[in-house]
Amino acid sequence: MIDAQVEPGPENGPTGQGNGGSDPQHPAPRRGGQDTPKARRRQERREITRSSLLGAAEKLWAQRGIHGASLDDVASAAGLTKGAVYSNFAGKTDLLLALLERYTHERIGTDVCDELRDPEHSLEERFERAGQAYARRLAGEDARLLALLLVEFWLYGMRDYAAGWRLADWYAERRESIARGLRLGETDGVSRHDRAALAMALDFGLALQHLLDPDRAPAELYATGMRLLLGDALPGSPTT
Repeated sequence: MIDAQVEPGPENGPTGQGNGGSDPQHPAPRRGGQDTPKARRRQERREITRSSLLGAAEKLWAQRGIHGASLDDVASAAGLTKGAVYSNFAGKTDLLLALLERYTHERIGTDVCDELRDPEHSLEERFERAGQAYARRLAGEDARLLALLLVEFWLYGMRDYAAGWRLADWYAERRESIARGLRLGETDGVSRHDRAALAMALDFGLALQHLLDPDRAPAELYATGMRLLLGDALPGSPTT
């Protein structure tokens, strides 16, 4: 948080009624968050620093693992000091969560494919388009990096109790995001939250198998799996 800087001065103006901004010689001090060029430049520098640290952590943790790259290593890779890390993040777990939230904001590998919710297409077309989009995502240059990081995040959470709870909350938020718009299955009675958990398992689990063995675990299986999991729970299904 940026601390507001207030110039020292008398609490009351010449009239004894307080400055109130009416006396041009003694303007009222700004309080709260300042929107000045200096404050904006400070915020821009802070955002650039955070982005550099997140980018460095992303690459190092994928290459070496979270336990294999210290905060000193992250700072050095970003061309910054360790103090820059602690002025932006409380520690390694906080940096990890910030990276996860960036993925969430950019919707990288953290939600059901948009094609499944597209009301402009029939249900069968949605599943087919979703499978194609999923395959394109796994064919991208960042797919392996993201998979490595998600596994590292999970391992870190399993080994660190406090981090594990925060990661569990992150997963719960992703499940809730998926569950929105779903409904109780008419034919099998599976709740929307249970479907969301299974959809996430399919999304992540199939990606891990495919990246190791694309021929025997084709990405197009995503469409088949989602059809089985979400078939009568999506808007526009025959039982809706």
